[in-house]
Amino acid sequence: MDATSPATGRPEPTRSQLSWFLFFRVVVITLFLGGAILYQLTGRGVPSQKAADYLSLLVALSYAQALVSAVVLRRLSRFRTFTQAQIIWDLVFVTLLIYLSGGIESLFSFLYILVIISSAFLLTRRDALVVAAAASILYGSLLDLQYFELLPLLGGLPFPVDIDVRTVFYAVFINVLAFFLTALLSGTLSERLRRSEEALELRRIDYEELENLNRTLLANIGSGLLIVNSQGRIRSFNAAGSKITGYGLEEVYDRDIREVFPGLAVFDGQIRLVSRGEGQLIDRQGKSHVIGYDATYLRDRDQQILGLLVTFQDLSEIKGMEDRLKQADRLAAVGRLASGMAHEIRNPLASISGSVQLLMEGGRYSEDDKRLMRIVVREADRLGALLTDFLLYARPQSPQPEPVNVAALLDELADLLMADERFSAIEIHRQYAAQVWLNIDRRQFRQALWNLVINGAEAMEGQGVLRLGAVEGKIWVEDNGPGIASEVRPKIFEPFFTTKDTGSGLGLAMVHAIVSAHGGEIELTQGQGGGARFVIRLPDKSTRT
Repeated sequence: MDATSPATGRPEPTRSQLSWFLFFRVVVITLFLGGAILYQLTGRGVPSQKAADYLSLLVALSYAQALVSAVVLRRLSRFRTFTQAQIIWDLVFVTLLIYLSGGIESLFSFLYILVIISSAFLLTRRDALVVAAAASILYGSLLDLQYFELLPLLGGLPFPVDIDVRTVFYAVFINVLAFFLTALLSGTLSERLRRSEEALELRRIDYEELENLNRTLLANIGSGLLIVNSQGRIRSFNAAGSKITGYGLEEVYDRDIREVFPGLAVFDGQIRLVSRGEGQLIDRQGKSHVIGYDATYLRDRDQQILGLLVTFQDLSEIKGMEDRLKQADRLAAVGRLASGMAHEIRNPLASISGSVQLLMEGGRYSEDDKRLMRIVVREADRLGALLTDFLLYARPQSPQPEPVNVAALLDELADLLMADERFSAIEIHRQYAAQVWLNIDRRQFRQALWNLVINGAEAMEGQGVLRLGAVEGKIWVEDNGPGIASEVRPKIFEPFFTTKDTGSGLGLAMVHAIVSAHGGEIELTQGQGGGARFVIRLPDKSTRT
């Protein structure tokens, strides 16, 4: 905003405005006085030469004043007094010019009007009226002095004498009327222009604030935003949308939304509203996301539909949490049921096993009968072990965390695996430092990691590469076997679910239960060699400080 004058409370002229004022003043003087001097020089006689000399002196004086004013202007910070001084000089200059060019016969009286207009636009309407009054006084006094022959004459200048009183009155009347009308009109126009500039400046500031607010909201809002025109082409795309999809605005601008985001069903030849829709979205890296989105009409000030404003969010993590909660609920229900059934099964199973063993001690049975009895005992023992695992799963003990070097624990499990002849052809890659400390229950996590190691070794059928890794807050076990099919991945942590010919289906379920008891998460992803990669993530409090 411009500086405000303490006297009037209105904006003062700026340095830029005054610089242009000085420049145009020099241009006007050069044009009009230069033309007058040239006219005088092409005339005949001494008087013409004298007039040209006086006019040249006046021009030189004006140039000197403009130069001094320009130097002074560079050092000022308040400009009202400086502007008033310039207007006073212009009034004196025009009066001298009229005097040198014949007084009442001068053609330069209109220059007062330029001075009045300048004062109106540089100062205020009241100042313009004051300047008009001063111009009227100066011009009227000059003509009155000339009429009464009281005006001193410069030698060599042609000056009219015997002027008619009506001519003087008419000249004064016409010019004074023009001066005041010019002051009123230019003052009114300048006031309106100034108010318009102030309103425009305020509106510009408001628009800048709104633009900054809009830019900040678009840049920091967590939801993706895109604007689609009535032809289904993308016209805007915010930073959150780029983060979710991996595409920048320059990559999607003016492209058909069906081509870029087919999962957003907002255009099928014409735009249409969508309330709480869901769909699949494939990002730039080819990863699938579950997207929730809304689409509302984008209208102009006349309520004409311009297109759609589409907001969307990545629901993949939320959907994953919902699936994990559902799975936890199912496992809890199965655990409660299993806990009661295990006790009911274990007692009669122990009776069967004990009775058969007593029968085997008798000598009246053939070898075939004894072989069948041994099968019964062996299977009863296997069922007993299964029930023991199931009870551990159904009624897990609360973990007792302590600082554990996970690297040493993984070394121990790797040595146990290599001691088993079935897995002698497996190559183990250890991706961890010599010491990785976590606050965990050593016994429970040893069981969980052993289950993962055995699961990976069996998946490779005793031959392949097994990768064991650990860093702060994360442990992983990865194999390069055939992997786990996508259709069965949601069920792998459920009890009794297995894809193997042998096995209880409780191994991964127990791993899930142990990790959950520690407040962590286990995730199944695809490994480097195409096999399964199980990643255990533990909360920050599990990291030893």
